[in-house]
Order: sequence, then structure tokens, then C-alpha cells
Amino acid sequence: MDRTAVLVMEMQRGVVGDLTKFPDLVAVCQRRDVVGNTASVLQAARAAGLPVIHCTAAFRPDRAGSHTRNSPFITALLKDPGHMLEGTPAVEVLPELRDDADLESRRHHGFSPFTGTSLDMTLRSLSVSHVVAVGLSLNLGITGLALEAVNLGYRVSVVTDAVAGVPDDYALAVLKYTIGLLATRVTAAELVEEWKAGDAR
Repeated sequence: MDRTAVLVMEMQRGVVGDLTKFPDLVAVCQRRDVVGNTASVLQAARAAGLPVIHCTAAFRPDRAGSHTRNSPFITALLKDPGHMLEGTPAVEVLPELRDDADLESRRHHGFSPFTGTSLDMTLRSLSVSHVVAVGLSLNLGITGLALEAVNLGYRVSVVTDAVAGVPDDYALAVLKYTIGLLATRVTAAELVEEWKAGDAR
């Protein structure tokens, strides 16, 4: 049977919350109500008995376990020695999106949630074959999630109003021309209605 899980990508305080250093991304999320739409998807998923897994990112203070110079973006981010450090409030999931029953998959390297983590094994242990993606960002994380999930054999859906990227027009193009080739696109309201109707596949 095709069981669904929701993967929440980097909805962390240091990415899109009160400790963020990405004001442009926050502004897009606010305009598109990404946090609110994500919250409604997660509430519906939990009510339908579907697993919710927060895919989070963090770095150790000594950067052990992280490649720090193989990407211009990572190199720039890590000029700040305090960026997204393990054990700090910045790496916490937004409190309005967190539930005690949720799972978490933490990574210390790269941009997608599968490589170098136990996420694939976690999903298979839960008999999941369909993942629903929400969160950030369409520039890297959501795109990487969708591509790797498809390569691993999962069916993927992306909630179009619960994801964002910058600039907004580029992110919308990614949704149409890249995500559209990899995943089913659905709105939060459509998904919530589907799950409330009992079609939680």
C-alpha cells in the first residue's frame, strides 16, 4: 500500500523564524503564508495518522562532518562562526510547526535531506512510498529533496503554497519547469481536503 509521509524542509528559527539571516526569504514566505499553509498541512497529516518528519540542518562548532568549501553558498554562510550551530535555538523547528509525535532527521552536510542521513531508512521502516514536501527552499532544498526522492523510488508531491524561494519569480519558474517534471503539484487546501475526505495516500 502507498503510505504517505510529510517532509518538512528546514522550517527552522535560523532559516525563516525569529533568528533568521535571510530577510528576503522571510518576506516571500510572509507574502505567500508559507508557515500558515505548512501548519495546516501538518495538522491535517497528523489527524490522518500520517508521519511528519522535520528535515533540519545544523553545523558543529568545529565543522566536523561538514564539507565547508565545496559550495560558494556554504563557504559564504560559514564565514559566520555562529551560523546554525548544533544545540542553539537557531536550529530549532518553528514552535508552531512542531508536535511531540513528529520525527526529526538532522543533517550536517549538503543541501538535501537524504544524503548522509538515515531519512531513507526511516521512511522505509514506516512503509512510506509517497512523500509530501513542504518548506525551504525551492532554490536548493526542495529541489534536492524531490530529485533524490524520485531517484530512490518514492512518489513525490510538492505543496506549492507551502514552499518558497528567492527571488519569487525564479521560485515560481522552478515550480513549473523543474518540480513539475519530478513531482505532483498540489495546494495546501487541496491536500487538506483530500486527507479530510479519507484519501490519505
